[in-house]
Amino acid sequence: VQLQASGGGLVQAGGSLRLSCAPSIRSGVTGWFRQAPGKEREFVAARRWSDGNTQYGDSVKGRFTISRDNAKKTLFLEMNNLKPEDTAVYYCAATTAGLIVSSIKNGSYYKSWGQGTQVTVSS
Repeated sequence: VQLQASGGGLVQAGGSLRLSCAPSIRSGVTGWFRQAPGKEREFVAARRWSDGNTQYGDSVKGRFTISRDNAKKTLFLEMNNLKPEDTAVYYCAATTAGLIVSSIKNGSYYKSWGQGTQVTVSS
């Protein structure tokens, strides 16, 4: 599956952005990772479609939310109260495998990746 991520941009701290990822297949797991310059890839959020189990990275809990538009087959990442440390390239990723919870946050289990969209948060 060729994923397309979009919605990034420049926003001030405290602001909001919504990222989109299409197409979103409703099997396996679909999620978001990010990578800031000079840092390792970091898990952001993901949803396992079999049971709706949703995981969030510790640094984004309470601020970011995954949602899906079934008609448009698009996965969204709603990002609120953005902080400068959220600045990164954000990638959507998917796998048709039914990952166990402990594997959802591991990017090596995802087989399809989008091209990334830049999010920059100014202080």
